[in-house]
Amino acid sequence: MAKWTPTHEAPEPLEGPVTATVTGGTILWFVLFLVQLPFYGRLDDDGHLWWLWTCLAGTGLGLIGIWYVRGRDAAIERAGAARS
Repeated sequence: MAKWTPTHEAPEPLEGPVTATVTGGTILWFVLFLVQLPFYGRLDDDGHLWWLWTCLAGTGLGLIGIWYVRGRDAAIERAGAARS
């Protein structure tokens, strides 16, 4: 059986405010962490303490993402300046 391959070209990637989007998501994860922090005891009693740590992990990964997309944006800008 032959594998199906598309016959059209792939569309251009969408560009948008990537840094702002990642920063907003990171802030949202941190706010969710802070909102759940006063309920630490109840979350622990109910077995939902992982919700708190998931928010903290999302914040940490978001910080890495901010660093990454800022570097990506700088590299794109440098490449554009080199072409000019």
